[in-house]
Amino acid sequence: MNGIVIDINPVIFHFGMFELRWYSLAIMLAVVAAVVIGRQRAKSRGIVLDDIYSLAIWVVLAGMIGARLFHVIDRWDVYSTNPAMIFQLQQGGLAIWGALAGGTVAALVYARGKHLSLKRIGDVLAPGLLVAQMIGRIGCIVNGDAYGGVTSLPWGFIYVNPGAMIPANLVGVPTHPYPVYEMLWNGLALLAILKLEPYFKKEGLLFLAYVAFYSMGRFLLTFVRQETITVGGLQQAQVVALAVFFAALGTIVYNMTRRSAAQELTQG
Repeated sequence: MNGIVIDINPVIFHFGMFELRWYSLAIMLAVVAAVVIGRQRAKSRGIVLDDIYSLAIWVVLAGMIGARLFHVIDRWDVYSTNPAMIFQLQQGGLAIWGALAGGTVAALVYARGKHLSLKRIGDVLAPGLLVAQMIGRIGCIVNGDAYGGVTSLPWGFIYVNPGAMIPANLVGVPTHPYPVYEMLWNGLALLAILKLEPYFKKEGLLFLAYVAFYSMGRFLLTFVRQETITVGGLQQAQVVALAVFFAALGTIVYNMTRRSAAQELTQG
């Protein structure tokens, strides 16, 4: 077989009714990384560390709920026949768009309650979110739940472990290592937003840049995934990615051009 064989049991160990999976461990490490990075960045932006910790709890909870809800709705044909699977988060199935939506709502409510700047919070968290997404995808590599299409490339993933969540027809077949592609893209996006940060004088633009970069990557990389076609030959994730990308980019351009125009009027 031409490719990289993935023969790792998604379950690390069992202890009675408790089950620890590589996916769950990756998610926990991702949350820790996001909080640590957010804490370091908050110090220089006038945000109290206690607020970062409290906010992290609400954002993670709301993000998990939103991510799961979005995934379940997207795969309702599967979950409608077995509703008990909805609560089995340890087996994977978290949609990033749902996580961003749920996390944003939680951050908005918390920011208003504490009289904090939501835009500033977004800028503080953006780099950490990208790092968290990269770590989270490590769990997907083991889990086999974010697989790409069939490929003849030498770096294709070949899942052979019976515990992997890849469809039966793709077991033992080289597929695009989509999680790795996304990890690499997110790494480039992280470098890009950190490079652009000094040029963003207005709060909120860094977070929007993060959203725009991720959306662009998700749109392009989803071409190698196997998901349901919805509109114009595009998959659902691509349609959402396009809408989010243009919304984020449009907001960035509007804010930057408005600022430039205001400066010209002031100087004139």
